[in-house]
Order: sequence, then C-alpha cells, then structure tokens
Amino acid sequence: MLNDFEVIEKDMNLSISESKGNHELLHNFISAKQVEGCSERTLNYYKTTIFKMLNYVKLRIEDITTDDLRKYLADYKNNNAASKTTIDNIRRVLSSFFSWLEDEDYILKNPVRRIHKIKTRKVVKEVLSDENFEILRDTCTNIRDLAMIELLASTGIRVGELVNLNIDDVLFNERECVVLGKGDSERTVYFDAKTKIHLLNYLDSRKDNNPALFVSFKKPYKRLGINGVERRIREIGQEANIKKVHPHKFRRTMATNAIDKGMPIEQVQKLLGHVQIDTTMQYAMVNQNNVKIAHRKFIG
Repeated sequence: MLNDFEVIEKDMNLSISESKGNHELLHNFISAKQVEGCSERTLNYYKTTIFKMLNYVKLRIEDITTDDLRKYLADYKNNNAASKTTIDNIRRVLSSFFSWLEDEDYILKNPVRRIHKIKTRKVVKEVLSDENFEILRDTCTNIRDLAMIELLASTGIRVGELVNLNIDDVLFNERECVVLGKGDSERTVYFDAKTKIHLLNYLDSRKDNNPALFVSFKKPYKRLGINGVERRIREIGQEANIKKVHPHKFRRTMATNAIDKGMPIEQVQKLLGHVQIDTTMQYAMVNQNNVKIAHRKFIG
C-alpha cells in the first residue's frame, strides 16, 4: 500500500535559526534597530550575537527560557574562555532583543529580565601622555595622517564620525565642524589652531575633487573608511613604539584632559555627544594627583 509514497528522512539537525519564525523575528529586530539609527557595525554585532545563541539553543524563540539562556552564557564563557565583560555584552544584546520581542507582543515575557548584570572589574583605561602624543606627531610621515590625529585629539570625535566628514562640514574661520553622531544626531565640535593649519595644509596638497575630508593616497582617491583609519593609526603607533594606539584612545584622552583642566562634565558630555552623563564619566579617568591637590586645597 505504500508503493506510491516516497519516504523522506526528517533532518533533525536543521538549524533552528533557519526556521521561518526565528529568521523573520531576527530580521524584524535588526530592521527596527536600523530605523533607530544604529551603525552598520552595531547591527552586525547584534545579528551575529543573536544568531549564535539561536543556533546553540535550537529552540523556537517563544520557547526559550531563562534557564536556556543562563546555560548558553555559561557554556559560551567556558568554551571560549570569554571575559566577564564579553559575557555581559552578550547579555545586554539578548536583553535588548527579548525586550523588543516583548514590547512587540511576540512573546509574553522577556526571559533575560531575571539574568542580572554581570559584575566586572573596572579597569582604568590608558590615555595618551603629552610625550607620547608628541612622538606620534613626529612619527607621521605625511600631512594627511598628521591632520587626522590632530583632529581626533582636538575634537574627541568617534572614528565613524571622522570618516563621514566632508570638507564643507568644516568651518575654518570658526575652527569648528558639524558631525553626525549616533542616532543621526548632529552636534558641533571644535578644534585648535594647530589642527586648523594641518588641515589646510593637507587640503592644499590634494589633487582630487572628492568632497570627503580624508581620502586615500592613490587614485581614484576614495573616502577613507573606518577600517582604513584604524589600520593607519595602529601602524603609526607601532612605528612610534607606543602600545595600543587606536582612534578611540584620542577620544578618551581628550575627555580626561578636559575634566582634569576643570571643564564641567556636562560640557564634556556635550562635546562627546553622549546622551547619558554616566557614559561620559566612564571615558574620563580622574587623575589621582589632581585628587590629592584638591584634597589639600579644600580639606587639608
């Protein structure tokens, strides 16, 4: 009686993340984050992090429990020797995902709600000393790279904001420029006279018509991307024999120096484009010597 039927073996190893429901919900979440103005890099991080979890748990999203996610985080930590910071970053992404699912009525309750923030040791991150910054300046072998590090150090802008700048965004007489920050929010940042001179020298040397502020050296003189800037800054640091030089270090250094010299934290927050002032405090390392001086001034 079964001669007219074809027997097909069911594939039990099919990745659950490839199922229509999970795939659609992940796609819808990423689309929502894109509308909110998240960068391409952030979107990729969200997508990869959630995709890995779904592939590991192998359940429909609506069936995933708190215990499933706790086990996933514990297994990920053990299998990858991941730090507490990495695990907490994953937890935050998953929390954002499941909170969105709950808000959109795809699930009844966010299973990450009962997974608390993972306590991590606060590490005071290094900033560039005045001496190291002078060495980096001297190491630059071309005026483009010099103008680039001067602008990063003077304004404290993000590398993503730097590469999106056009020449027309820079007001040289006012020594300021308008950058497009996170969430497509515009803000004005300021640079010093030395940066102005280096930028003008660099622009005078250009032979192209690209509207971008920073471009590659070779034809067709394309706009520099984030990876290109990060790679070049890293190379300059290696040539100068200075460890861990990257664009974000200039941002942290600017914030720290500004606070050390007495700039109100609210104004530093405005310059950096932070929504929450707590974020600004994380960037600014308090100089212990300044604490000692302040104690003697106000107390001792």
